[in-house]
Amino acid sequence: MKNKDFSTGSCPIARSLVFLGDAWTVLILRDAHAGMTRFDQFRKSLGIVPTMLTKRLASLTQENLLQKRLYSEHPPREEYVLTESGRDFLSVLFMYEAWGRKYRGEGELMRILDDETGLEVQPVAIDRITGAEIGTRSFHIVQPNITQDGGSNDIIRN
Repeated sequence: MKNKDFSTGSCPIARSLVFLGDAWTVLILRDAHAGMTRFDQFRKSLGIVPTMLTKRLASLTQENLLQKRLYSEHPPREEYVLTESGRDFLSVLFMYEAWGRKYRGEGELMRILDDETGLEVQPVAIDRITGAEIGTRSFHIVQPNITQDGGSNDIIRN
């Protein structure tokens, strides 16, 4: 069976997972949000081999979640800083953390604390239109095209 190419389909979840479905990629973004910018910082934090880190940083740069910035001219050294797209991934990281804490939360876990209050952040996903917490109302997913008989292209109903 031939692998399906999800990178161009109509589902933004599938398109995102083609690129962001790798654990190293997500963990590099986590560390970038924590203020890390340098190759050695990522390597030490993650315990990742240099060749794998080089590939993931190149991919994050190519996909415009990180950008390289020169921080030393002699010798030339670059660091990796979050782009707007990379900064927008923070809410996804917070939801990963909340899910992981709830369903994979055995033992001592890292915590995310609010700098102003010192309290632990407890993220929830809210629908911007209704103000409702995601998961508290029914929904359905619709494909972008209409069937030939004019019927619905709903692919998921809850």
